[in-house]
Amino acid sequence: MSSNPFIETGEAEAILPLPNNAKPVTVIGTEAIRRTFDEVCIKQTINSAMAPGVSTMVLNPDAHLGYGTPVGCVLSSPTHIYPGPVGVDIKCSMSLLSVDLDESAIADKKVRRHLINAICERTPTGTGKGQRSVKKSRRVMDRDGLKAITQGASQEVCEALGIPFEWASRCEDSAHTGHDGTHDALERRLEILRRDGHYASRLPGKILQLGSYGGGNHFGECEVVRVAEDDRARNTAEVFGLEDGKVAFLSHCGSRGFGHDLAAGQFKTLQAHFAKWDTPLPGGDRQLVYAPLGTPQANDYIDDMSMGANFATVNHLLINALVLEAFQEIFPGVQGRLVYFISHNIARQEVVDNRLEWVHRKGATRAFPAGHHALKETPFAQTGHPILLPGNPQAGSAVMVADPGAEKSCYSVNHGAGRIMGRKAAKRALDQKKVDASFVEHDILTNCRTYPIDEAPDAYKDFDEVLRSVKTAGLASEVARLDARFVIKDGDKADD
Repeated sequence: MSSNPFIETGEAEAILPLPNNAKPVTVIGTEAIRRTFDEVCIKQTINSAMAPGVSTMVLNPDAHLGYGTPVGCVLSSPTHIYPGPVGVDIKCSMSLLSVDLDESAIADKKVRRHLINAICERTPTGTGKGQRSVKKSRRVMDRDGLKAITQGASQEVCEALGIPFEWASRCEDSAHTGHDGTHDALERRLEILRRDGHYASRLPGKILQLGSYGGGNHFGECEVVRVAEDDRARNTAEVFGLEDGKVAFLSHCGSRGFGHDLAAGQFKTLQAHFAKWDTPLPGGDRQLVYAPLGTPQANDYIDDMSMGANFATVNHLLINALVLEAFQEIFPGVQGRLVYFISHNIARQEVVDNRLEWVHRKGATRAFPAGHHALKETPFAQTGHPILLPGNPQAGSAVMVADPGAEKSCYSVNHGAGRIMGRKAAKRALDQKKVDASFVEHDILTNCRTYPIDEAPDAYKDFDEVLRSVKTAGLASEVARLDARFVIKDGDKADD
């Protein structure tokens, strides 16, 4: 762990001073959490904060080593766009489906096993997997996939894929446009990519990944809702559509292979551009390439990011439609509705310090409180929107709502617990039999013969301490906890 470079400004707040009297980094986290930030994480934070055009940098309590920039940070700029602080899984996101079932309906292990099987027959898991790999798939035609990429969750796309169109109103962003604010820009950019042999050969397979989970930390999780016992939480839960003791389904996934291809292509292109012009890299890090706004390079990145984001949005909505279909197979006639869909790997234009900036959230979640101008005429104008924070299956996950203090963190909070062990370290340090036994002890079923050891709860930070940091810093309040009853992960990888 690192030495202590922070200056504490509150029980769960600190600053990280920067060279040359630059604006310090805002740090959210108790002393215990700040000790989890290792030297590499801090170095990446300083490199990112000192990069050209960066006006604000925030380190959240879940922060850890990332691609150029720590996972669990916020970076804003009025003049530059950065791929690193978005990452390779463009618009990796959370979504929550509320199901009209009491928890007693899923108490029986056999019922939960039937649900797991019904979901896995519809939603593939793992790198490279697509709808062809499951027997009750909802095949996505190329034409509908291309429209999803350029239109997002439009009515046309939702109707073609069997997604309730009203769910689009429960999205942080149901559709993204190109650099000039139009969908036409995305259509032009997509046509350019389709003339590239590399993208053209891979695109049909990537479209078939709509409605699927990836590997690693992606998951689907059946939950029981536990609403917090205070008036504000109960009133907010009612607006969100959450009921105590009811079943819900939490999903974590992103733009799959399509988004990864776009991000990898952008890093390669920008790195070549930097090399050609001998442009200095922030901190000497090739993963911190950037483009000044208004340049062709920036326009191309924004277009590619937006297409990846549209793919991720439709992917999540289709997953939820398929999950609801699986529940209806086991419980005929049961109803469900989308509570919310929210990203934690995206750059968006927002007002920061009274000016429009590109706010990059990498492993960070938007947190607009009640009365925020961007929530006007939405269902959440009077409460703030839902914040979906995965912890781990055994500690539970949280639904939160922003407080006015979120302004100090660019209206952002952490995206979950955050890793405390790298994947290789977890495989070395943890015992597979103990990990599997802990799931039996907690009566949590999975689709895996052995739970992925690098995703075990002990590989992540103390979720309660992470949430205490957020609450103590005045960023957000808890509305409900989600208790896992079963988990769907990349079963093939786990079996290996």
